Amino acid sequence: MAGFLDRAKEQAQSALNQGKQKVDEVQQQRAGNDLLKKLGAAYYAERRGSGTPDATQQALSALEAHIATHGDGFLRA
Repeated sequence: MAGFLDRAKEQAQSALNQGKQKVDEVQQQRAGNDLLKKLGAAYYAERRGSGTPDATQQALSALEAHIATHGDGFLRA
């Protein structure tokens, strides 16, 4: 009986870890998408004359930092 409970506990812990990993992936994907959207908005504002090249560069740098840390998987999703 104890062996059964130990296995059930291990399976529950494994499922919990997988769930946490998936939540982290989704959060990273959302953050990347938000940064990409901000870059697009900064570029659009710059092209229309209401933005600055500095704002576009800052948005690009933030996106590149995110990609360096978490990868570029969100670009393909």
